Amino acid sequence: MLKVRVIPTLLWKDVGLVKGVRFDSWRRVGPVLPAIKVYNSRDVDELILLDITASGDGRAPDHESVSDFADACSVPLTVGGGIRTVEHIAALLRAGADKIAVNTALYEAPEVVNEAARQFGSQCVVASIDVRRAGDGLHVCVSRSGSRDTGCQPLDVAREAVERGAGEILLTSVDRDGTMTGYDIDLLRSLSALPVPVIASGGAGTYADLVAAVCAGGASAVAAASMFHFTEQTPAGAKAALRDAGVPVRHQFAGAVSQS
Repeated sequence: MLKVRVIPTLLWKDVGLVKGVRFDSWRRVGPVLPAIKVYNSRDVDELILLDITASGDGRAPDHESVSDFADACSVPLTVGGGIRTVEHIAALLRAGADKIAVNTALYEAPEVVNEAARQFGSQCVVASIDVRRAGDGLHVCVSRSGSRDTGCQPLDVAREAVERGAGEILLTSVDRDGTMTGYDIDLLRSLSALPVPVIASGGAGTYADLVAAVCAGGASAVAAASMFHFTEQTPAGAKAALRDAGVPVRHQFAGAVSQS
């Protein structure tokens, strides 16, 4: 098994960070830069920064702000939100992003994945797939920050994204988002046979949830927002819990303060 990554998620709206529940009820929690600087000193493997209103507003990514954030970030940074063209991706990579998370474009302009993978490499293209359970209990993909039902099934979207060149899947349960009630393990299992890493997202509330995502769901990485922002649980503590469960994790960064 590859070493499992622990990745805090930052939800960016307008000029600051917010907390949401099921992609709604956004509550402001503070500015972006201080949060990035705090995580620099903690035992995190990467950060994910998502502009949650860019696609809905029809805005291009704010690469100037991303440049400021990237300058302050000492770990790999994945940026998503508002990405519709290869030019958007190129601008974000020039601004300092290490990976780009593509969501709405998977459905509205999927050829962007092909071209981005060709120009910049699959390793920097993340297919961000947001999923809800429909009334019949089946999973269905949504886009535009969860506001549009695509009618597509997660495995179909993931397979196409990988075929087009995506090197990683960020799989988010909208129903679990912000609830801290645990990941949707069935959803994770449904994509566990893909030939690329799958990042579990949406619902983490305890270290045990992270262990379950990996050991029961087959995730290659675990992303969490509320758990790290609003509880005393830390990325270092998460790694210790994963390690205790027999899951290989990355060593702490040099200079980081151990919190395990």
